[in-house]
Amino acid sequence: MSLPHAYEPILYADRREPFYVLEGVSGIGKSTLTELLRRRLGASSLHTLHTPHSGWSPVANGRLRPLPQFAFYLSGVLHAADSVRQARTISPVVADRYVSSVIACHSAVHRVALNEVRLLLGPFLPYLETPDHTFYLRSSEQVLRDRMTAKAADSNLTSDDAELFTVPGRLARLLDNFEAVADEDPTAVVLNTDGKTPDELADWIINHVEAGRA
Repeated sequence: MSLPHAYEPILYADRREPFYVLEGVSGIGKSTLTELLRRRLGASSLHTLHTPHSGWSPVANGRLRPLPQFAFYLSGVLHAADSVRQARTISPVVADRYVSSVIACHSAVHRVALNEVRLLLGPFLPYLETPDHTFYLRSSEQVLRDRMTAKAADSNLTSDDAELFTVPGRLARLLDNFEAVADEDPTAVVLNTDGKTPDELADWIINHVEAGRA
């Protein structure tokens, strides 16, 4: 499907540096790893809900019904695609969450089938930038609980973090959804984080990326 001219993305210079995405449930270490990769790759980095959307998310999550809330996150990922398109003309880009999170999280929170969320997203896919690799981070439930305990001790626990364990079935639905989304993602690379430090994970990702270029 082609987009009307006014809605077409801006096309920048021919240079297109790599675009990498980190996906997974809250608290699994995406933000820490994004920052490590940003420094080591000389990359730009962003969260899918970056400015100005990041400041609006508490209102969207607390007051909007499911469809308006989906539209909010869709707006965020479209805006992220614009930012990625521009930034990758200068340097590699690493994103903390992207399209897979919109699908997996909205489905899990509102108990909507994954395919229904994909149908809503479908008309907007031509606007989005396609990652070179999407790294799906996985961990055991116990390791995730230990990380959450550490975050709570540092007063860094977000509402999304807390709801993984306080909302019945939330964690199981999210884990199942990310598994299903990864299975259908041609850019997916699954990475088990148990027993690995952030530096070790960054080493693995960089080695994987460089091996693919060789």
